[in-house]
Amino acid sequence: MTHKDKWLLFAPLGLVTIGAGACMVQWAGHKKDQRAPTSEWVAAGTAALVVLNTGVSLFGRGVLERMSHELQTNTEKTSVPPTDMLG
Repeated sequence: MTHKDKWLLFAPLGLVTIGAGACMVQWAGHKKDQRAPTSEWVAAGTAALVVLNTGVSLFGRGVLERMSHELQTNTEKTSVPPTDMLG
């Protein structure tokens, strides 16, 4: 799998996961507002933060893959074949 393929996989997947985690944080807060048992909203909040942080990690991996792709592409464009120094 190339850096570009990984970038195109991880970046959108990370954004979707961040959105899901943000929604879950709101859901956990709503549970607390509705006076759900403490263990219930704490578990929901913990799961929400795990999902949110996973999304940030996936998106960060996408950024790294994008940078690797850009470096690889720029290196290929600027590399000059070696010349014969003797003649």
